[in-house]
Amino acid sequence: MQTPINIDPEYLTSRLKALLDIASPTGFTDEAVRYTARELERLGLEVKLTRRGAIRALRPGAAERPARGIVSHLDTLGAQVKALKENGRLELVSIGHWSARFAEGARASIFSGKGTYRGSILPLKASGHTFNEEVDTQPTGWRHIELRVDALARDRNDLVQLGIDVGDIVAIDPQPELLENGFIVSRHLDDKAGVAIMLAALEAMQREKVDTPVDTHWLFTIGEEVGVGASAAIVPEIASLVAIDNGTTAPGQNSDEFGVTLAMADQTGPFDYHLSKKLYELCGEHGIRVQKDVFRYYRSDAASAVEAGHDVRTALVTFGVDASHGYERIHLHALMSVAKLAVYHAASEVQIERDAEEVSGLRGFTRQKVRQAEQDLKADEPDVS
Repeated sequence: MQTPINIDPEYLTSRLKALLDIASPTGFTDEAVRYTARELERLGLEVKLTRRGAIRALRPGAAERPARGIVSHLDTLGAQVKALKENGRLELVSIGHWSARFAEGARASIFSGKGTYRGSILPLKASGHTFNEEVDTQPTGWRHIELRVDALARDRNDLVQLGIDVGDIVAIDPQPELLENGFIVSRHLDDKAGVAIMLAALEAMQREKVDTPVDTHWLFTIGEEVGVGASAAIVPEIASLVAIDNGTTAPGQNSDEFGVTLAMADQTGPFDYHLSKKLYELCGEHGIRVQKDVFRYYRSDAASAVEAGHDVRTALVTFGVDASHGYERIHLHALMSVAKLAVYHAASEVQIERDAEEVSGLRGFTRQKVRQAEQDLKADEPDVS
């Protein structure tokens, strides 16, 4: 498509705020699924849920195959009750991989059999008036923190009477701030910002009646933070899958809080050469700021799809996040940029028609021929005069 796409920033941020208001640590995602499914239906898409709640929303195109998939995840980091302690506090284990350093001081909700309780996650030695310098020298880790319940809980028996039990899910408050300068600070921007991006892209496509050459499947998974991700969300028609998730703006990385950060590889290896190249070229064609990055300690919905045996081309498009899996910060510019790219990708012409079939002959198979780089040898020639 040549017409510039207009993403509605107010729609995007309002959906992000609504999603952040819904607790959805992995294993406790039903309400986030319900909210997202209803919004997709309101936008006019056909919505189906898997048994456990992964969402498949279809936006028809001119042809059924080779369909495109775009995916983000609804689940977030969180915690789970490991033990009821004799002092009336709760021992925790993490849901997903995140440091207990970022859990200290967090406000949280405990979802028990008798209802929801509030509490704070504290280091075992939380009072400077009692422990003096030991507050600063104690170890960091999940074994060195505990959850103080805001209820009468003086001992283990009190916790039992409250209905709190081993295995109860604990959701961490996001504490979002959306600043006038475009910065957004919150927990769980991974990947509720990705979900908001996809909804904003769809809202723009529906509003501006964007046609696509093939069907696009908009997928929302519920177990990415524990490695399950898109393993059970892919349908056979999908030939390419673009995951939308967070990039890591940190020392040694090339990600940025502005524009699109295109991941070229993560810990599972390189992403698809042809799909990544096309996304990069779409950014140039439509004036979208873009930079590339490689992530050493990172995996996404794309990895889980391939590891589950789905033969799909994969790519990872990210919005730069500072302090990922901690108290995160992003900028609206990146969210808008990724949303635009999602629309342009969905509307772009099919380059590899052979991908319509899962298995076929050599005819139409891709090439990776790279012409020899041209060098300005004159600048390097020695002066022999």
